[in-house]
Amino acid sequence: MQKEAIPFGGAMGMKVAFCNALSLDLSRAKRMIFVSGQLSFDEKERFVGKGDIRAQTGQCLKNIQKALKTLGGTMHDVVLVTVFVKDMSGLKDIHEVRLEYFKEPYPTSTLVEVKGFVHPDALIEINAIAVL
Repeated sequence: MQKEAIPFGGAMGMKVAFCNALSLDLSRAKRMIFVSGQLSFDEKERFVGKGDIRAQTGQCLKNIQKALKTLGGTMHDVVLVTVFVKDMSGLKDIHEVRLEYFKEPYPTSTLVEVKGFVHPDALIEINAIAVL
């Protein structure tokens, strides 16, 4: 599937793992995958990274990656992520971890600060949409 992206640029003063807009050639697209919001639970359902935004971000993305793989996709198929955080102060750390999982062209993204999550130690939740 061919992707064409409009880069975000440097307005945030750091490298970010998203673009402003993404165009997809859907002529060869076969399916879409919608991944629900992922918290920082590992494969044994243990909460990972209490107080550590980097660890929690990584676990959320590992969970998304695993769900995509199970359904025949990869992180490169992701076209949209929505990120919910408890505190914006970890933004740089979040993007550094995201850059380990996403390559150009980056997916589009929305990031929103929220009051809390279902798990009291959660600092971040991420959902994704992928097109295969």
